[in-house]
Amino acid sequence: MTPKIASFLDTMPATPCLVLDLDRVAENYAALHRALPAAKIYYAVKANPAAPILALLAGQGSCFDAASLPEIEACLAAGAPASAISFGNTVKKPSAIAAAHAHGVPLFAFDSLEELEKIAAHAPGAKVYCRIAVNNAGAEWPLSRKFGTTLDKAKALMLAAPGLGLVPHGLSFHVGSQQTGTAAYEMAVAEVAMLFTDLKAQGVELKMLNLGGGFPIRYREDVPETDAFGTAIMDAMVRHFGNDLPEMLIEPGRAMVGNAGVVASEVVLVCRRMEEDPRRWVYLDIGRYGGLAETEGEAIRYRISAGNGQTGPVVLAGPSCDGVDVMYEKSAYQLPLDLKSGDRVLIHDTGAYVTSYASQNFNGFAPLQEYYV
Repeated sequence: MTPKIASFLDTMPATPCLVLDLDRVAENYAALHRALPAAKIYYAVKANPAAPILALLAGQGSCFDAASLPEIEACLAAGAPASAISFGNTVKKPSAIAAAHAHGVPLFAFDSLEELEKIAAHAPGAKVYCRIAVNNAGAEWPLSRKFGTTLDKAKALMLAAPGLGLVPHGLSFHVGSQQTGTAAYEMAVAEVAMLFTDLKAQGVELKMLNLGGGFPIRYREDVPETDAFGTAIMDAMVRHFGNDLPEMLIEPGRAMVGNAGVVASEVVLVCRRMEEDPRRWVYLDIGRYGGLAETEGEAIRYRISAGNGQTGPVVLAGPSCDGVDVMYEKSAYQLPLDLKSGDRVLIHDTGAYVTSYASQNFNGFAPLQEYYV
């Protein structure tokens, strides 16, 4: 909670709402740049695509990782040049590829032959990079099952790219969102470095390594500082690439905006559901469908505060009529014993993946309001 957010919340805006401090975003950008000065920062737009954030980062000189044509167009509208945008989704419509290419977007990700052929057909001459599937151990929100290919397949695909009229530019990986350990980056760098060497021996000299995102923020548990990740990554890069370092890209999303925002919510109901269960059920006016999708499996455990006084155990649920709209039932959360309907609850560090996950009027509930201060 920053002073700017606290001051805005004192005006008692209608809930649910997100209040995000743009100064904190600027601080996070500077911290990431200090931790990895050799890397270009490509903000993962999906984390929070709000225009004020994009405009701020464009003004700071950030680049952008976009997952769709609307995200690309939002970056352009915010003042980013097309040359600073990477189309990082490995699953893209042909029409989106063609439109991005027409805008001048230079970089396209892929992880399959079919996607590579689509890029060749609709973005001739583009620079391409192949996403490698790596171990996501340590990540609270793993991403490896849906995306990425093996080293052997990546090698074959990169060798095929020139024949399709494309420029084999680099490789990428993602160690999973909210990655809590530096070892995942070190292992991934070691793996892809071998492929750089193998491809160079066969006449394909790659220029870029995209290390993806995954940089964590502190929710309820401590995580390594940004500097620790920077040190581990650079040590691994020097160890495996020597003095011949490729261009480095990172794609922070959560680490850029997560700790910059607070969600204000209202208690809808507090009740006991079973006599043998000492926990109260606390229903809020925001739930998994209102933007707290990352509470699925209780993967992301936000800090939650409400009032003062003696506390007791609770189950936290959303307002919808869907039975899976329960945020926390297994994790140990405690809230004041005198909590009642109409009271305010604050959900901290919610600047990332909340507004962008919010449903459009499920059960008639409007998406949460957004305020950028």
